[in-house]
Amino acid sequence: MSDKPKVWVSRPLFADVLDYLARHVEVEVESEESTRTAAQLRQRLAVVDGAILGLSERVGADVLEGNNRLKVIANLGVGFNNLDIDAMTGAGVLATNTPDVLNESVADYAWALMLAAARRVGAAERWLRAGHWAGSAMRFDDWLGVDIHGKTLGVLGMGRIGQAIARRAAGFDMRVLYHNRSRLAADIERDCRANWVEKDTLLSESDHLILVLPFTPANRHAMGAPELARMKPSAVLVNVARGGIVDDVALAAALREKRIGAAALDVFEGEPSVHPDLLALDNVVLSPHIASASEDTRRAMALLAAENLLAALGLGQSAGHPPTPLNPEVMDRW
Repeated sequence: MSDKPKVWVSRPLFADVLDYLARHVEVEVESEESTRTAAQLRQRLAVVDGAILGLSERVGADVLEGNNRLKVIANLGVGFNNLDIDAMTGAGVLATNTPDVLNESVADYAWALMLAAARRVGAAERWLRAGHWAGSAMRFDDWLGVDIHGKTLGVLGMGRIGQAIARRAAGFDMRVLYHNRSRLAADIERDCRANWVEKDTLLSESDHLILVLPFTPANRHAMGAPELARMKPSAVLVNVARGGIVDDVALAAALREKRIGAAALDVFEGEPSVHPDLLALDNVVLSPHIASASEDTRRAMALLAAENLLAALGLGQSAGHPPTPLNPEVMDRW
């Protein structure tokens, strides 16, 4: 019987990352994606020293109840609203996430969504695939979208991803506005060519508004009916942050009634479910939470999660010093 620590990986992962883990620990990995109840998750976590989990696995006090073995949960993602950090701290379980390694890829994807929504790429492709182009002559004023170049880009939530998004705007000769709870340092503003404004100003002056703020109870429906009403009728809204930051029902109504021009969403309230009102609209681009889904980035995320897990167990190149802990104070109690 192995005397190595035992870890569980709740979803398929890159073979080289699993090989790295297996050099240090006994690894059990799921071969397919699946959804688990709290009871099933509690049962799996009760017999391991550490786990790598996805954002769909919710860990709270009920899942941790009676577990005296588990030391670390490494979340595969920047967000961690699936983890009850207070409950984990109370149970002496370290939580980690995977920030920074996905900043540039998410920024790329935010721009891809913005361009697709502004130029009606999704609707035009569906029209073409349905065979309509072959059967009709296009008018000169068909498929009119809105420009990106020379317009005003707004960024709500100017962390590292927001800054990466803003830096890309220079190539499109855009004016960049942003809103944060606190203003960035002057050198960062210069690097991003961005100006801080109040939220109301951001909403009313942005031609294209990208949301990159974290999900917190205070940020739930940060973009609801009142905020959407302050936007330009031609404005494009992009959400690559978290579901729940946008009131999906209010957004669908605003899009349907042409109170804003278009939207592009990579995240949704209650995902993987998507509100049917959004599915019925042609002026919204929808994607299944894949902003970080480049091979290089997902591999970097998996390696960081593995390094966090091993380090928390006193193993690997960062032994004893997990790179990105969320509640490092628990390690003082081990």
